[in-house]
Amino acid sequence: MSTAPHLVVIGIGHVGSDVVTNAAALGLFSRISLIDVDEKVRDGQALDNHQATAVAPAMTSTITAADYDACRSADAIIISAGPSVLPDSYGGGHDSRNSLAQINSKVIREVMGNICQYTHSAPIILITNPLDVNVHIAATEFDYPSNLVVGTGTALDSARLRRHLADWAGVSPDSVQAFMLGEHGATAFPYLSHASIGGLTLAEATTALGLEPLSPEQVGNSVVQSAFDVLEGKGWTSSGISKAAVSLARAMLLDQRSIHPVCTLADGVLGFHGEVSLSLPAVVGGHGVEHHLDIVLDEWEQEKLLASAAAVREVYESVRSSGNGTELNPRRG
Repeated sequence: MSTAPHLVVIGIGHVGSDVVTNAAALGLFSRISLIDVDEKVRDGQALDNHQATAVAPAMTSTITAADYDACRSADAIIISAGPSVLPDSYGGGHDSRNSLAQINSKVIREVMGNICQYTHSAPIILITNPLDVNVHIAATEFDYPSNLVVGTGTALDSARLRRHLADWAGVSPDSVQAFMLGEHGATAFPYLSHASIGGLTLAEATTALGLEPLSPEQVGNSVVQSAFDVLEGKGWTSSGISKAAVSLARAMLLDQRSIHPVCTLADGVLGFHGEVSLSLPAVVGGHGVEHHLDIVLDEWEQEKLLASAAAVREVYESVRSSGNGTELNPRRG
């Protein structure tokens, strides 16, 4: 990492603009470069964010509009390009997810092709949906080091799960340790067999706090539905996912070796051998994904993981042969 870290953000829609705002507020990056197919929007967003750095307390980042050659000096790249997910495509509509994949797989292939002209060493953090499919494309089709290709994964799903469990137990989310795993989407599932509240297993917390027992299926459905509720009301999600992306960039640049449920190529973990990308707990540090945790799943969780992997793989196969060459609009994240 350089002494003055440089972040490149590709795709300046709802999510991308929030990424820039959060990254500037973090104070870690001396430069933030914005890339978007719509140069007018790119320039306006860059100017807006750059002027905001002078509002007290003043920020140290220089924020500018850029082209792909900015990737040459990037210490981290965040991709939020492509149309945003629609409510029915997140909530289980197979045709809608496939339609989004047909569009955004082309976007990601174009974006990765442009990035690879200038670097194969900067960590890449993907947000673009369908996330797991796009991570798999980026990690397997461009000879980019797979440990440096990371999706935000189920970080946001896991935050929703912790919020759900905290509300159930009547405690702060800071006291809850729990992950959603698998696909970032309808087939994500709660990893409750090893979740904890204040050091207690959920079974112990249920007894200690006098609570009604939880159903993993109902918890998972509730967490997935909560994402749909946000999309249905607001039209997009941006606040949580942008913070998650910036948090991953910080973990890499500061070599924090913190544990995140990131989406990566699943190779040599839980019986997978590189045939799919999905979210599992991993140590994230200066070399990107350092390694996955050797977690133990119960029978229900194992079934859910395999079903989630199959769903991701099915969508990937539908776009596997998709070429470039279609008119693209890599923006609206």
